[in-house]
Amino acid sequence: MLESEVSKQITTPLAAPAFPRGPYRFHNREYLNIIYRTDLDALRKIVPEPLELDGAYVRFEMMAMPDTTGLGSYTECGQAIPVKYNEVKGDYLHMMYLDNEPAIAVGRESSAYPKKLGYPKLFVDSDTLVGTLKYGTLPVATATMGYKHEPLDLKEAYTQIARPNFMLKIIQGYDGKPRICELICAENTDINIHGAWTGSARLQLFSHALAPLADLPVLEIVSASHILTDLTLGTPKIVHDYLSVK
Repeated sequence: MLESEVSKQITTPLAAPAFPRGPYRFHNREYLNIIYRTDLDALRKIVPEPLELDGAYVRFEMMAMPDTTGLGSYTECGQAIPVKYNEVKGDYLHMMYLDNEPAIAVGRESSAYPKKLGYPKLFVDSDTLVGTLKYGTLPVATATMGYKHEPLDLKEAYTQIARPNFMLKIIQGYDGKPRICELICAENTDINIHGAWTGSARLQLFSHALAPLADLPVLEIVSASHILTDLTLGTPKIVHDYLSVK
């Protein structure tokens, strides 16, 4: 390969890149979202400045993605924390677990999604929508919600899906010192809501050293939503460079 061609490649291995080029379009993406109240002091320890907390809440999200351009079919689970940045309200993505190697690689390399390998599932059990997460062989989370009990206003569903996502991008140099340390913001685009519901929900988190979702304990369930949508991942943007701060 000519030297002039090397920088044009998206990633390695060159003969079979870990993921294809975007944009990445999601068809029939299915969400189970549960918003719960948690310990405010626990949130203060993990949400990085200059983000500001927007209450003592967490959104537990489970997403089944059966048809994703370039990435195939997979399921993802994680925690998002409502925050503000310069009066813009959004969610800080705390941790994400999924069962698809290309999606993990592209999320970490081309953006700043905090993705790790895990084994989430979203399915219907009789009259109940169920989301489960395992890390290795051990259970980490179980979420349940009544299946399509009450319609959710589509505008409200759109608002939930369209919230900006804030993430940390951290890469060490070969000398072990920080090379990149940035706060990133990305938004979902071209959103098309197919249906949305709300209803009674419960969430149980199990302690795990390497998947510590339970460190943000469930004190009270605030709301739940079940949303079917199409969307495209937007281009991430740098909103704060920690290495430029003197």
